[in-house]
Amino acid sequence: MSEYEQGSTHFGFREVPVAEKQRLVGRVFSSVARQYDCMNDLMSVGLHRWWKRHFVATSGVRPGQRVLDLAGGTGDITALLSPRVGDTGLVVLGDINAHMLEVGRDRLLDRGVFANVRFARVNAEALPFPDGSFDLVTIAFGLRNVTDKDAALREMRRVLRPGGRVLVLEFSRLRAQPLRPLYDLYSFSVLPWLGRQVAGDADSYRYLAESIRRHPDQETLAQMMRDAGLQQVDWRNLSAGIVAIHSGLRL
Repeated sequence: MSEYEQGSTHFGFREVPVAEKQRLVGRVFSSVARQYDCMNDLMSVGLHRWWKRHFVATSGVRPGQRVLDLAGGTGDITALLSPRVGDTGLVVLGDINAHMLEVGRDRLLDRGVFANVRFARVNAEALPFPDGSFDLVTIAFGLRNVTDKDAALREMRRVLRPGGRVLVLEFSRLRAQPLRPLYDLYSFSVLPWLGRQVAGDADSYRYLAESIRRHPDQETLAQMMRDAGLQQVDWRNLSAGIVAIHSGLRL
């Protein structure tokens, strides 16, 4: 029986009631929304921008397609997808957090990215879209914050058209064993310090570091996607497995 089925789940390294996790995660992202992009640049030394560009560049998305960008936050992925789907396509930026969605909307409007973009406050575990609504569903650095990941993956599959694909970009398990102590030191000491100095919030960045360690590794997430009904599931590591891109088809 899963943690979720037992009525508890993890919030970082803490065990919390399932009903509490969404509220706690919401509080984290409401706190960091305005400094989120600046902190991403500092935390990853700019690498997150390359990861996201590669993610979209290898997505196979084509002009005229409909894409759901789940946990789209401040709009980085949507901004990259928008020109690829073109005037005849559509990107729906969905996020459960109103503050993140507001920041994403404002950023995209400021950049002139709006003609083929829509915004929706949605819960990934219960998407308000009909079956077969999208050609592609993306979720970048958001799945680890979802309370019931299995339900979310089933929903992603449900809203796909036959032949559509789910793409997940997420932190994963570092494959270079000798680097793990250094990675842990950076994650649990440097990141909270940066959070305190830049965003005035060390606790939220401590949670984000812990959430990475609690997220399923490459093989486990791949099996979860298969269990959700996705097929031809595969993944590829970036930066020695610090992050990974998982993909699965609805056939």
